[in-house]
Amino acid sequence: MVRAQRGDRESFGVLAAAWIGRLYNLAQLLLDDADLAEDAVQEALIVTWRDLRGLRDPERFDPWLRRILVRTAFRVANGERHRIDRARIVDTSMAIGPDPAGALADRDEIDRGFRRLKTEYRTVLVLHHYLGLSDDEGAGALGMPVGTYKSRLHRATASMRAELEADARSGQRSPAGAVR
Repeated sequence: MVRAQRGDRESFGVLAAAWIGRLYNLAQLLLDDADLAEDAVQEALIVTWRDLRGLRDPERFDPWLRRILVRTAFRVANGERHRIDRARIVDTSMAIGPDPAGALADRDEIDRGFRRLKTEYRTVLVLHHYLGLSDDEGAGALGMPVGTYKSRLHRATASMRAELEADARSGQRSPAGAVR
């Protein structure tokens, strides 16, 4: 880390290689598009290389890098908002054992609701539920006050609930989760 901060490209390459998979997974969850996720990761790594010398506390590298990626993902999402071709978030190939039809239908329903959320709402849900960050850590990753983060998480949860209820009312899903 220290050598990378001093401008050693090889050290930065090792650091980037250790993080690239996690960054891509996070960007994919935030953007819901493989190409945009790749763009966000590349841009985040460029910003990281450019600004690494200014990082005062190397122990804070992890949240600092996540914050850069989240901000980059927002920029990419806003720039490509009208051109995004949504891809599936839930990877059913990773399921262990047979997947009962009801569980698959539930995941499909959640995926549809998640895809319709604003990027800012998907972001807080991913940070909280997928990465398991505390409210303080999530707020730090987004560079916002904890109260704002909690409020956004509450609105994201309410929006997700509303999307799922709208699906149930529209006849796509019954309240029990079975396809009508």
